[in-house]
Amino acid sequence: MPETGHPAPDFTLPRDGGMSVTLSGLRPAPVVLYFYPKDDTSGCTKEALSFSALLPEFEAAGARVFGISRDSVARHDKFVAKHALSVPLLSDEDGSVCNAYGTWTEKKMYGKTYMGIERSTFLIDSSGTVAQVWRKVRVAGHAEDVLEALRAL
Repeated sequence: MPETGHPAPDFTLPRDGGMSVTLSGLRPAPVVLYFYPKDDTSGCTKEALSFSALLPEFEAAGARVFGISRDSVARHDKFVAKHALSVPLLSDEDGSVCNAYGTWTEKKMYGKTYMGIERSTFLIDSSGTVAQVWRKVRVAGHAEDVLEALRAL
């Protein structure tokens, strides 16, 4: 589980639209990775819309932004089309990247325990080092907080 100051685990994942993304191939751009539980749910839709709305500002600061969940590329494509999202979504169907980043955790809801993605965001600097980590994210205002941290790099 990477923490601030640690190297970000490298990966290659397929994305919506049929391409793939390799984290180390994005250098020297800073990267924002936000992990979210499931496409087309209330909180995840709000988060994706927030990052999409601010994407031009992230790009103006030189950063790349990606959402990651265990949903399939086909599901991502539908989610992107339905909500006109501009943030690329990466598919981690086998959960290996979620495990590497420590976001696949035990969760509880309505008295039931299950495994799922803990909403988390990682800001990775131009050298591939984790600059900041947000765990157990609350969606409201989060994209703005990440943008502010990016600008402070």
